[in-house]
Amino acid sequence: MSGFSSLVLTTYQHLAMSSDDSVLTFHNDTLRTGQNLNETLLNTNNVNAQHFGKRVSYPVDGQVYAQPLFVQDVVIQGHHYHVVYVATENDSVYAFDADQVHVVAPLWKTSFLHLPDVTTVPSSDVFEKYPNHDIQPSVGITSTPVIDLTTNTMYVVAMTKEHGNQYVQRLHALDITTGKDKPGSPVIIVAQVNGKGYDKSKGTPSIVTFNTREANQRPALLFVNGVIYIAWGSFGDTDPYHGWVLGYTYNGTAFRQVSVYNATPDGQEGGIWMSGAGPAADAQGNVYLTTSNGTFDLTQPGQRDAGDSFVKLSTQDGLVQSDYFTPFNQECLDGRDEDLGSGGVLLLPEQSQTAHPRLLVGVGKEGRIYVVDRDQMGQFHGYPGTLQCNSSAETRTDIDQILQELPSNSTGGFFGIPSYWVGTATSGQLVYIGEAGDHLKSFQLNGDTLSSSATAQTPETFGFPGVTPSISSNKSIPGTGIVWVISPASCGGPGCAPGGPGVLRAYDATNIKVELYNSEQNFTRDRLDSYVKFSVPTIAHGKVFVGTQTSLNIYGLLTS
Repeated sequence: MSGFSSLVLTTYQHLAMSSDDSVLTFHNDTLRTGQNLNETLLNTNNVNAQHFGKRVSYPVDGQVYAQPLFVQDVVIQGHHYHVVYVATENDSVYAFDADQVHVVAPLWKTSFLHLPDVTTVPSSDVFEKYPNHDIQPSVGITSTPVIDLTTNTMYVVAMTKEHGNQYVQRLHALDITTGKDKPGSPVIIVAQVNGKGYDKSKGTPSIVTFNTREANQRPALLFVNGVIYIAWGSFGDTDPYHGWVLGYTYNGTAFRQVSVYNATPDGQEGGIWMSGAGPAADAQGNVYLTTSNGTFDLTQPGQRDAGDSFVKLSTQDGLVQSDYFTPFNQECLDGRDEDLGSGGVLLLPEQSQTAHPRLLVGVGKEGRIYVVDRDQMGQFHGYPGTLQCNSSAETRTDIDQILQELPSNSTGGFFGIPSYWVGTATSGQLVYIGEAGDHLKSFQLNGDTLSSSATAQTPETFGFPGVTPSISSNKSIPGTGIVWVISPASCGGPGCAPGGPGVLRAYDATNIKVELYNSEQNFTRDRLDSYVKFSVPTIAHGKVFVGTQTSLNIYGLLTS
């Protein structure tokens, strides 16, 4: 490993990784890199259809949109287990023994339903604009929970319909050893801000109130510096809605709301959904996220609506917008429903030997790749003249005042989050991006920019919605880096059949044109029964965990 890569690895481990290979949050860490550098069992020699495959498939009671989480050595009823945790749209949370090769009862299961008065939310109640949405037949737990291992607490948000016509969202603090709510849990989620938004209240000052029915808690939860951050978008663009972020603390006996942010308090929309990715956080505690189509007026004095933007929020005094970046063609993106907010933000580990050590990489539905300095994000700089949408002028990459902007080569946009791997001494640091209608591609990180073209790409192209990779390796040891993705077996465009099968694929992380394994090679043994949109695999302790419409699947070495 080069001295440069070694410094990056050391810094990354100090900031973001646990001492084992537990996966406690979406995409492995608060930077949202997607890498697990503590995987000592799986490597490029043994991940193949002969030695690797499906070990067990646990049935669950609803769709698994949340990424599975994994904790080593949990004591449950006096016994030690490696545990995988799964949340479903049927408002259930499961704890399963990750080492089993036969279906056994869960270690525990918690349901937030109390029939007949407390049920899940029928999808038709909230997806009014697009009734054939793929979250079916009900909405319960959609986002990835987060685990605080210092207190053995899982934080999870559940949505329910109660007493016929009441819609409620609650934040729960669960004991990961029992599945039971801890004292003072749950708390009903409510919020409001002063604002003149399109759904404001009458009176002075006017108020914008958190709309429980219309707020889709799609992004993964973030836990940083003792605060649980929760973000919301919309249910298929059904108005009225805003992008919200709320912060809560929990002291073991009670929750307390400590911060509220609304992305468009004086306007409309601007949802935060990021295809399920969670807000990211840096070492200083700043929170980063992406907003979707909605009012943008930050260039006007006193205005504060941040549609289609990368947003940086300071957490020193609640949640305060401290910087942002908005593409010069924001109005065109908004008009075409090519919102920047379809993608999450990747924060790269702090770099050395560059004037811009703290970087953000993001991609929106248009498919452009943006590299942004987190210390000076670029804000908004419009086209010098009248911009005609869909003209050649709109393809320019030299107007936005950021570090780098690569043009889109995709045909279907981006739905997910880029991934980062520290790499080997030979490969260098790599960023992986899987746009819809394109190959999964790797880009080398050189100082404060990416290579202008891909260093490698997969043989396959991926239809809608593309792929979000996870990476496993044993530090930077050659031969241990593997890129994992889940994709639908076939899907030509938006709205692909949610009941179709899925495929788990593994590639050599140093050269992703080399496929090591896919679950169709021995389909009788390994096939996934179904696919869930925006799925992200979890890799830990020699296992790969994949949620589907009906099950949690555990892959691993067949001889272990």
